[in-house]
Amino acid sequence: MEVVTPPLTDRDRRSIDRLHGLLGTPPTLGNEVTVLRNGDEIFPAMIAAIDAATETVDLVTFVYWQGDIAVDVADALVRASKRGCRVRVLLDAVGARKIADGVMRSMKDAGCDVRWFRPFFDKAVPKIADANRRTHRKILICDNEIGFCGGVGIAEEWTGDARNEHEWRDTHLAIRGPAVAGLLIAFLDNWADQHDDGFEPLGEKSVDLAEKGSSAMFVVRGSAETGASDVWRMIMSLVSMAQKRLVIATAYFNPDDHMHDALVAAVQRGVHVTLLVPGEHADKRFIQIAGEESYQSLLDEGIDIRTYETSMMHAKVMTVDGHIATVGSTNFNQRSMQHDEEANVVIVDEQVVSVLDEHLEHDLSQSIELDPSRWADRGLVQKGVEKVTTVVEKWL
Repeated sequence: MEVVTPPLTDRDRRSIDRLHGLLGTPPTLGNEVTVLRNGDEIFPAMIAAIDAATETVDLVTFVYWQGDIAVDVADALVRASKRGCRVRVLLDAVGARKIADGVMRSMKDAGCDVRWFRPFFDKAVPKIADANRRTHRKILICDNEIGFCGGVGIAEEWTGDARNEHEWRDTHLAIRGPAVAGLLIAFLDNWADQHDDGFEPLGEKSVDLAEKGSSAMFVVRGSAETGASDVWRMIMSLVSMAQKRLVIATAYFNPDDHMHDALVAAVQRGVHVTLLVPGEHADKRFIQIAGEESYQSLLDEGIDIRTYETSMMHAKVMTVDGHIATVGSTNFNQRSMQHDEEANVVIVDEQVVSVLDEHLEHDLSQSIELDPSRWADRGLVQKGVEKVTTVVEKWL
């Protein structure tokens, strides 16, 4: 059935043209986007897509740890390989180091092509220069027809529905339409990074570029590089475009000076800025403290900072004026902007953004608002550790 895409509104066109100019990335139109909230929605959708694949399955992830879901995803990949699909799995050598040996072996024995991204050693020679430059991307593409991206890792921590501290909160997207090509490129970019046989154009299945829905999207890739990255420019651009309301959910918050000042400038021009970060269930306390060093100045400027208290807040979502959003693997921190390979999508579609905003509103109802005066009275030990983190903050 032919999909008839509704005409873009003037507001849509202005936003798309503005983003095109700032990002240097052309938009794709006619995409279908499904917002997936937490493991109970994310993992069944991913496994169903793998099970429906008839030709290709491509997966790149920073986190592949342990638990029943790690086995379930591997089993789905094994089934795909056994029925004749080409299955490629790329695991970051740092982030996925906790994967169980049996899981790796089962995939390889079934014919899945499983590789490490930037391992520490190449023929016993240490690769020191690559040690800090990781792929943080989390992308799955099946038959080049459906793609998934967002913040979820493959591990027990992400299962469930964020009902308690054992079930992490996250957001993923399922995408059909021309934007899948951008996700495939993000996978191939990493797959070919250190493998001479990692990109053979004649062996790649064509992407289905037919329109599937009504969402305009940009796929933005961040690379481990010196200086401003594409995802840094994306974040700065979206903050600058906010006119009324900006909501940011991030697992790790550690802005550079430019990002800090951009948030302050948004408030000064009348934007209500809300920052949602992990609370007591943060998984990396030292990194959390690095972000807390900037809280006081942001609070004093009127930025609304909330700490999520149900579980670990791992989502990476930003919504702008209920009109534009970005979802992906990029955190609002210096590590994502400079040291890691990332992939985000930017969506111009009020319907999709309204779903994301609804989810964020629920998250905010489960959070605690920081009071500027009470935060100023935090203990001397806390303040001292915050200062210590400034020595290494550019790596966090």
